[in-house]
Amino acid sequence: MIVKYLGRKEWTLFVLSVLFIFAQVYLDLKIPEYMSDITLALENGESSDVIVRSGVGMVVCALLSLVASLSAGYLTARISTTLSRRLRLMMLDQVNGFSPEDVDHFTVASLITRSTNDITQIQQFVGRALQVIVKSPIMAVWAILKISGSSWEWTAATAVGVIILFGVMLVVIRLSMRHFQRIQELTDSVNRETRNGINGVRVVRAYNAEGFQEQRFEETSEELLRSNLSVLRIMFPMYTISSAMTNFLTLAIYWIGAALISATGDVDEQMVLFSDMIVFSSYAIQVLRAFMLVSEILRMYPRASVSLNRVKEVIDHQPRMREGSEEEGGPAGTVEFRNVSFRYPGAGGDALKDVSFKVGKGQTLAIIGPTGSGKTTIAKLMLRIYDAGSGEVLVDGKEVGRYRREALTSRISYVPQRSIIFTGTVRDNVNYGDTSDLRDDGDVWRALEVAQAADFVRVMPDGLDSQISQQGKNLSGGQRQRISIARGVCRRSEILILDDSFSALDFKTDKRLRSALKKELKDTTVVMIAQRIGTIMDADVIVVLDEGKVVGIGTHKELMRDCALYRDIAISQMTEGTI
Repeated sequence: MIVKYLGRKEWTLFVLSVLFIFAQVYLDLKIPEYMSDITLALENGESSDVIVRSGVGMVVCALLSLVASLSAGYLTARISTTLSRRLRLMMLDQVNGFSPEDVDHFTVASLITRSTNDITQIQQFVGRALQVIVKSPIMAVWAILKISGSSWEWTAATAVGVIILFGVMLVVIRLSMRHFQRIQELTDSVNRETRNGINGVRVVRAYNAEGFQEQRFEETSEELLRSNLSVLRIMFPMYTISSAMTNFLTLAIYWIGAALISATGDVDEQMVLFSDMIVFSSYAIQVLRAFMLVSEILRMYPRASVSLNRVKEVIDHQPRMREGSEEEGGPAGTVEFRNVSFRYPGAGGDALKDVSFKVGKGQTLAIIGPTGSGKTTIAKLMLRIYDAGSGEVLVDGKEVGRYRREALTSRISYVPQRSIIFTGTVRDNVNYGDTSDLRDDGDVWRALEVAQAADFVRVMPDGLDSQISQQGKNLSGGQRQRISIARGVCRRSEILILDDSFSALDFKTDKRLRSALKKELKDTTVVMIAQRIGTIMDADVIVVLDEGKVVGIGTHKELMRDCALYRDIAISQMTEGTI
């Protein structure tokens, strides 16, 4: 199954590694021949030059074998790392197209484990297996051919050792397979508990729940430990038996050789038998080593097989939302909902009910309503994070499901409720996305000016090159929100969605930002989701939602006159001084 993920480059490297492995095996098996030559030279009383030449030949073979081994190892390491990189990119590309339902199907913790731990297991297996699957058969067959003409007693002893070793390997693999599946599942659980503890650290501390969180993590870790120990108990006999078989085979060959030498009265024949025994023991150990290498791979195989299946589940998963194929739309910057209803998976009721509205290019659409009225759901349907249950969601005059994912998202810039800040520089965070190469620092500064973020960026130590820590921890809430807004502005998409993105801003900054947006983004359609009437009162079209239904649509003046809910929200905010 792994083979289908190898590209042309990997196959080229594999062919080169095979050549080096052939050379290594040839050189390794040449050394016993030199040993035999030295033994015969000593028996026949030949000059020391013959012995020295054979000794030098052994050293040269050993050094060349080392070079061949290192070269083969380097090439197979390149293959395995390139493969792991390809698998991670394939997983990332697949996950980028997942809907929330698809993510929930696997869980975030499991996706993290599959893209890290599981692919690492595959990488380690491939790096070792590519050498062994070539080297072991060559070494075994070559060594067997070398010893096939020797004493049948020695051959029988070698065969018994190989059969015992092979039998133990099969039993171990059969017993360990289910444990490795459980280990990977428990690794998912450990990642999930770790992630929950880190992401919710402030809540954990606020509720004095450190002990509870620690207990949950400890229980999961303890179960993972028990599963790993179970595998080690299964694997341990194989290590012991492999080592013991090497020693017992050497002992058996020498014991049989001693018996054969004792049974022969001729001194010359005894010397020949002694020489054959030395050479045979070297070849027999090579045969056994070949099978021990196979046993090492078979030991790694169960876990790698489980990991590969888990990675394949993600790569081969058919997303619930089918991607469209069209690139071009109709009138740019238009957004329309036609009788749209939607219910979240597993929810008891609809989040949106028969919602309809339309906004044209360059206009500002505002959406307001109580908490849970479905405001953010509208943004999610526009971005096609979810598909509408009924009705149509149109962007640029075309139903969003007909677009290719990249074609749809290239039309829309989205600033979410929770500001997403990446580790890196201010420039990296603002000039972000697939068209970042088309923009320069001037564009970045203009976006920062619009977002009312330029002033605080200028006083940062390195300006645009100033480092922002993970999740923007070295910025205030308002600064994070303005950097996030600047990112949306900088992209200059046809449509800009601001999902309650002014909530951390004071009234003066809010007003300046809205004024700058109107001035700088004249041709951009702005969809503004907000809680404050003051933020949206200048919008061209305001949609008022309540329990997923449109209860009012129009301008601020029209809604103050005709929509009771809008009027109530406005009056309450005036009383509280939030307008």
